Amino acid sequence: MADIELVDVSLRDGNQSNWSATGLDTAQILQIAPVLDRVGFRALDFVSSTAMGVSVRTFREDPWRKNRAAHALMPHTPLQLIGTGFRFISWETQSAEFMRLVYRRLVASGVTRFAVLDPMLDFEAMRTTARIIREEGGTEIVAALTYTVSAVHDDACYARLAADVAACSDMDRAYIKDPAGLLTPDRARSLIPAVLGRLGGKPLEMHSHCTIGLAPYSYMVAAELGVSALQVALGPLANGSSLPSAVQVAANLREHGHRVDIDDHALNAAADYFSRLAKAEGLPIGRPRDYDASFLRHQVAGGVMTTTRRQLEEVKLGHRFDDVMAEVDRVRVELGYPIMVTPFPQIVCTQALFNVIGRERYEKVPDQLIRYVLGTFGRPIAPVDAEVKDRILAGPRAREIMAEPPPPSLAELRRKIGPNLSDDEFLLRATMPADQVDAMIGAPPPATRYNPDLVPLMRLVKEAVARGDGKPFRHRGEDFTLELTPS
Repeated sequence: MADIELVDVSLRDGNQSNWSATGLDTAQILQIAPVLDRVGFRALDFVSSTAMGVSVRTFREDPWRKNRAAHALMPHTPLQLIGTGFRFISWETQSAEFMRLVYRRLVASGVTRFAVLDPMLDFEAMRTTARIIREEGGTEIVAALTYTVSAVHDDACYARLAADVAACSDMDRAYIKDPAGLLTPDRARSLIPAVLGRLGGKPLEMHSHCTIGLAPYSYMVAAELGVSALQVALGPLANGSSLPSAVQVAANLREHGHRVDIDDHALNAAADYFSRLAKAEGLPIGRPRDYDASFLRHQVAGGVMTTTRRQLEEVKLGHRFDDVMAEVDRVRVELGYPIMVTPFPQIVCTQALFNVIGRERYEKVPDQLIRYVLGTFGRPIAPVDAEVKDRILAGPRAREIMAEPPPPSLAELRRKIGPNLSDDEFLLRATMPADQVDAMIGAPPPATRYNPDLVPLMRLVKEAVARGDGKPFRHRGEDFTLELTPS
């Protein structure tokens, strides 16, 4: 039996998984931040470059300011950013010097823990990113061993990656990142020892989504086998397509004889806060999922499946959905088994759709697939089928993309965007539409207080004021009465 730490993902991955990344604004996060800081989490999965873009685009809030404010209220709990190497907010590849500035500003804003992910498991790319982060002040760097099921992603593959992590002085620990929730308890019993045996004593964490209901069981196996930390979520931000419930995981670990050193009162208070917030804002509650064995084959998350089905319905081909899903399997093999984590599910499903509804396979290909084959996203763990590769690169659009210039240097971007901007504003303007950044800058400062229990009352007040008919307004609730009388 062992001491097991918890890493909470509610504010970033839980919000993204269950609430489409738009469920939490600055005030809602800052309101609960001091309580989260008291729980005793090893770290909080707090932000990603995608989440920073959402802050600007959806809430008109400065993500750098939000980072600083959250860090000030949670000084004892490291805030984590998950990143994919040489990309920030947009999926355009950036220069090393640009990314160096990104990581420098993230550290300055209070983010000190970094999860380094490469969707291709390209370890050289991960090593380069980790070195830059360390040089710019990152204090804990966690290598993502992104899990999938394929003919080439066997235990030996992940053991080799673990050995690379062990040999890298800029990586402090690793985690098995299972974004689709595919890791079964049986596979965990072979995979985890294979990884731990090559990690050279560096700690291993576990991150598995509840997509097909297996994660809570796999977590107990992981704790038994020597994983030191489990990643969890709170209240309505747990389960569903998110991660297991922190409250239930802690209880289960103790039932199995493990020690979990957290403040249970603060943990339950935080879970209750998110439940009240979900009720007040009409947000969905994450529910445990039924086991779906077909997911182990196609590995396409629910959101992408819904989009694919809708696209077929729009062209009156809804009856071809099963054909598209079968084609997904074939395309994934031909592309060298990309792990079905953003952006690859979208790329694979789009190509499968084109192949099914077109006159012939690969007659039409999206730009992102061309970039994939050209290596923009890294090196596939298995080679792309030679005939498919030739077909994709034979078209005129592929020649146009191959002729594109390399990403601009930091100095070139500075000259183009504005040499006198602050670093924080420059990084946003370099990766987002100008009108969105302008709207963020022109917006009033965001609120820093939020009480979910007052949300229904404030809505009533706004409705009464909006009526503006000069008549008295009266509403009787369960435990209150609101009366507004014109003066």
